[in-house]
Amino acid sequence: MFTRLRLQLSPMFIKLLPGIGGFIAILLCSLLGDLARTSLLMAPFGASCVIAFALPQSPLAQPRSLIGGHVLSTLVGLCALTAFGVHAWSLALAVGAAITLMQLTRTLHPPAGADPLLVMLTGAGWSFLLTPVLLGAALIVLVACGYHRATKAHYPTKWW
Repeated sequence: MFTRLRLQLSPMFIKLLPGIGGFIAILLCSLLGDLARTSLLMAPFGASCVIAFALPQSPLAQPRSLIGGHVLSTLVGLCALTAFGVHAWSLALAVGAAITLMQLTRTLHPPAGADPLLVMLTGAGWSFLLTPVLLGAALIVLVACGYHRATKAHYPTKWW
């Protein structure tokens, strides 16, 4: 049914739809975080929304990659921060290790490559792994599922 409707929509409006999805995801992360008195947001989630809403068929947009990539990369950053502190070489090592780990576990998600830097440069604690990382990423995936169901797009193509 939406495909018939989509044909009647202007090309400009269709290009706005992924932005609406990203708006909803970030708004919900912000509002629910405020309600729970915790943060469910971090800068890399903006880039995750680009992939989840504008490129839903991409392997990089799938829940395994979006959630797993952020969790594993954040874990690498927390381990590097704890073990080595913040140095040029430890920042580089953490990003390189995060990329390698995402490749090995099939959880590659480019925005998550920034997570070790974010963790290390802000001195984030271990609770950062749960909030905002795990809960925020899971919320983005849930919003993407609802959004793509409403727009009749097939997402996710696979859960795991």
